[in-house]
Amino acid sequence: MNHPSDSGKPQANHSPPVIEARGVFVTISGHSILKGVDLSIPGGQVVALIGPNGSGKTTLLRALLGLQSLDQGEIRLFGQPLDRKVLHRVAYVPQKLALESGFALSVREFLALASDRTRHWFWRRHAVLDDVLISAVQEVRVEELLNRPLAKLSGGQLQRVMVAFALLRQPDILLLDEPMAGVDAPGEDTFYGLIGDLQRSRGLTVVLVSHDLSMVYRHATIVYALNGVICCEGRPEEVMNAESLRRAYGIHVSPYQHHHQPHGHLHPHAH
Repeated sequence: MNHPSDSGKPQANHSPPVIEARGVFVTISGHSILKGVDLSIPGGQVVALIGPNGSGKTTLLRALLGLQSLDQGEIRLFGQPLDRKVLHRVAYVPQKLALESGFALSVREFLALASDRTRHWFWRRHAVLDDVLISAVQEVRVEELLNRPLAKLSGGQLQRVMVAFALLRQPDILLLDEPMAGVDAPGEDTFYGLIGDLQRSRGLTVVLVSHDLSMVYRHATIVYALNGVICCEGRPEEVMNAESLRRAYGIHVSPYQHHHQPHGHLHPHAH
């Protein structure tokens, strides 16, 4: 298991890759989206995918989940081709779960659907369900929400519930697609800190898509800048510079620090 650094991040290592993509090409509706993506992700890291809109980040996540067919190339997880057995070790948190206001399930009932032990929740007493759910809900701090209707949660609360749902599958890989889109900055920072805690406590490999370069710099251990192909990769301090970001975004992007904030924030600025 990786030992956290002084900053609280796990350190990049040279362990065997748990995620590999080799020469991945994907065309959607006549548009070439992925144009020969190669990546190799070691286990136990927090990996960020950054890049402009339309650069293929979500398409790549879908390909890793086996939901997007490839024109060319190969994806392997844990050294194996994608199949039901290896995909069972992967969990996914989407950008946003769209719910009708009348969606009836409570948080407890929704989470019960994630586990074979609780799937038939309508036969179970709450105490029996909670014995199974307790570890995940405590880790993401949603135990006080169990009786709330899922459709009445705030964006940040709903995303934490979605992470709890993912954890109940006991994954080894957790994929997150802009999980904090539309959430205010303090809530976003708390969420990414929580993901880092989960990565360390469970030894997860986390792959997340984010447009917030500040959060990437502070919480990721490896960054891949994607724009159809992998433009650059490495530790945040290696990738989060003007030249590397220009290669990814196709414009001049200047990271700079807000010194009045305790950790500093990196922001892209096009010129």
